[in-house]
Amino acid sequence: MINYAEQDFGIEVLNITGGQKLPVIYDSVGKDTWESSLDLIRPFGYMISFGNASGAVPPINIGILNQKGALYLQRPSLFPYIATKTLLQEAADDLFALVGQGHICAHIGQTFALKDVSEAHRALEARSTQGATILTL
Repeated sequence: MINYAEQDFGIEVLNITGGQKLPVIYDSVGKDTWESSLDLIRPFGYMISFGNASGAVPPINIGILNQKGALYLQRPSLFPYIATKTLLQEAADDLFALVGQGHICAHIGQTFALKDVSEAHRALEARSTQGATILTL
């Protein structure tokens, strides 16, 4: 794991890979890692930007994707996949089947009593949580 706020993750990734760029980057951070993430993708690679933890990605000139090696870009979100009741039910069925088969294991990182919901929100906002955060009665 590389903490981009404490280390130059671009340099760290290249050290780990022996200087090789990556076929795909899954970036949930957004604004703070956008440029470096693009620089780490090999030609014809994929950038999957799926979050804005540090803020929205700035507007881009799509010519940058060509300049950096004919890259592919996708910005997926959950909502089109669950836009109807049928799609939501299918997705839920698939998810719970995978959980039941042991292919997906949810990591519960912390639990808060419902009366401490404000503390849970502070922890989430401070990015001091890991895995799922659970509220209990």
